[in-house]
Amino acid sequence: MNKVIIVGRLTRDPEMRTTQSGLTNTTFTVAVSRNYTNQNGERDADFFNCVTWRKQAEIVAKYCTKGTQVAVEGRLQTRSYDAQDGTKRYVTEIVVENIEFLGSKNQQTNNFNNEINSGESNITTTDISVDPYQELGQEIALSDDDLPF
Repeated sequence: MNKVIIVGRLTRDPEMRTTQSGLTNTTFTVAVSRNYTNQNGERDADFFNCVTWRKQAEIVAKYCTKGTQVAVEGRLQTRSYDAQDGTKRYVTEIVVENIEFLGSKNQQTNNFNNEINSGESNITTTDISVDPYQELGQEIALSDDDLPF
């Protein structure tokens, strides 16, 4: 299983790019404070490079800035490339599957979370104004005594 969940703040503004094939991606770095203090009594932080793709990448670039607090869920991935000087370079990053804006509750926060959750979510919704069980027959009345819990 390859699953990563972090909560922290962006260390810089996200950078959005478009690949040659037209896919949008956004990269950003999240600083996560450690749970303990060092010998000087200060909290150290770990810095995680993150990348997100497509619609989610556009939303992150639109709503996030340096200092934005986010919860990131994704998978850890290592890739390599050849640098201009001919050396092989390795990059380890979190490929973001879900992101949640954790800042103060304002209209921008709500817009961000609504776009994230409606953009590329696997969640399907049902119109609750129509009874999905109406074709199954008559209504069955249950009391609390009928429930197993």
